[in-house]
Amino acid sequence: MLQDSPAFSGFSVNDLKAAQDFYSQVLGLTVKDTGMGLDVTLNGSRLFIYEKSDHKPATFTVLNFPVEDIDTTVKALKDKGVTFEHYEDMTDDDGIARGRSADRGPDIAWFTDPAGNVLSVLH
Repeated sequence: MLQDSPAFSGFSVNDLKAAQDFYSQVLGLTVKDTGMGLDVTLNGSRLFIYEKSDHKPATFTVLNFPVEDIDTTVKALKDKGVTFEHYEDMTDDDGIARGRSADRGPDIAWFTDPAGNVLSVLH
């Protein structure tokens, strides 16, 4: 029924301008202000980000970015001011959960956007 639909995801933020700056300038994504929100291009897919006055950040990861080299990506994002989450007994000093070496899934590092939504990079 919906298998041919060009589906996309969306989530809210509390400050559209801060989100536009973060997703375009920090993450380097193509972001277009549609007047109703932000249309973000993700390697052929789309994401819609909209402002909501009573925004509450998700308590789960809303967007994952698979990368070839997580260490290089984490360093580059830190250089742009991104702070990575640290979870006791899970992440290392760089904020990376080393799942691959423990045979427990991917290496993954979590961070938040200016609205507190949880994002990740993973390998």
